[in-house]
Amino acid sequence: MRWQLLLVLVDTGLLIGSVYAAETLRFWGRGAMNGEFTSGQFWRAVLAACVLSLGMAALGLYQVHMRAGWLGQLSRLCVGFMLGGVFLAVLYYAIPVVYLGRGVLGITLVIGAFAIAFWRIIFLGFLDASVLKRRIIVFGAGERAAQVARKMRRKTDQRGFKILGYVPIGSDTVHVPEMLILHPEEPLADWVAQQDVDEIVVGPDERRDTLPVDALMQCKLQGVEVTEISDFFEREAGSIKMDLTNLSWLVYSGGFKVSPLRCASKRAFDVTVATLVALLAWPFILLTALAIRLESGPGAPILYRQERVGANGRSFTLIKFRSMRVDAERDGIAQWASTHDKRVTRIGHLIRKTRLDELPQLWNVLCGNMSIIGPRPERPQFVKDFNVQIPYYPLRHSVKPGLTGWAQLRYPYGSSVQDAEEKLKFDLFYVKNHNLVFDLAILIQTVEVVLFGRGAR
Repeated sequence: MRWQLLLVLVDTGLLIGSVYAAETLRFWGRGAMNGEFTSGQFWRAVLAACVLSLGMAALGLYQVHMRAGWLGQLSRLCVGFMLGGVFLAVLYYAIPVVYLGRGVLGITLVIGAFAIAFWRIIFLGFLDASVLKRRIIVFGAGERAAQVARKMRRKTDQRGFKILGYVPIGSDTVHVPEMLILHPEEPLADWVAQQDVDEIVVGPDERRDTLPVDALMQCKLQGVEVTEISDFFEREAGSIKMDLTNLSWLVYSGGFKVSPLRCASKRAFDVTVATLVALLAWPFILLTALAIRLESGPGAPILYRQERVGANGRSFTLIKFRSMRVDAERDGIAQWASTHDKRVTRIGHLIRKTRLDELPQLWNVLCGNMSIIGPRPERPQFVKDFNVQIPYYPLRHSVKPGLTGWAQLRYPYGSSVQDAEEKLKFDLFYVKNHNLVFDLAILIQTVEVVLFGRGAR
């Protein structure tokens, strides 16, 4: 979104300025040393700003639907700066030529944190101001339209737009509160112009012979955007509303493109990231294996192998560190993991919380059974039931399953058919819109999931 791009650009500019301010304070009154130190300083400042911005992105501070309060956002900002500072320290050790200086870096972190916090207070105040929001009316007041009122009732859900009201159409039973109902008395194009409407969301329960197509076309010619309610939810909620969607919409809508170039770029991304993570995480892999062996004793398996469903419905053997007792499923019946599951070992609780149990899946990625980013791979027993009970569920298998994914970021751990149905909305959004930039964004935001332990059981 445009406001996210603006936020990133201003944040980066403020951080670059913070480096120069820190340098000025650090070498105040020592002009000669200051002149020597600032050789090539601009590019070092840009590097520091980019790394700190990535740290904030990893903590979700550029998400559209950030629902944390000011205290939560401030804590995320501090942790993001800590992550960025640690990464810069490692980078300076590996590449001394980009070294910024301990004093300058420390002062930069302090100035940058205050500058970003102050800027975000101002920015979010403007963003939430009604005068800057897109003004939207919803055509329809039945069950389909009412989902906008129910699902987007929070202030953060309507960041960047404002619902002016709902216009009843045809014989649809009204499911929207009376206070939100609108009754235009002038011709639609004139009324829309008077209300300064920017977008019309079309969502009646019954479409045949009810939509004023000519009037909507006139509004569109006047510069008003006309959007199908399914597209509106996809854009604003980052998910596909299955109860508002039919097969024809899926067929004719954009996305779902898997070109040879995209396949090659995704495979290169998977191999590169899996290799880098394995090189960085090998000490944790060894320590985890040792901890499992010490707890369970000789003879007990360290790794856990389980059949999962992959791309195009083909099964593969997934490898994880064992986090449950050996006899967790002694009867052979697949079971959901539950909160405070008694089958989980003491080490299992720790490695599940920190996601260390997932590290052996890097081998699945390198072998080509999985991707770094994609829907969560499920067990064949569950998939068989989901294919029957949940419409369009097989579509999620059109891409490889992933170590992390859009659904894992946006929805907690699922342990029921209802949870699987909710997660499918996000999985299909990913399948429909995945690209290299989206994969990078998900990978960066996964850091937040690991640090805060969201969704683990």
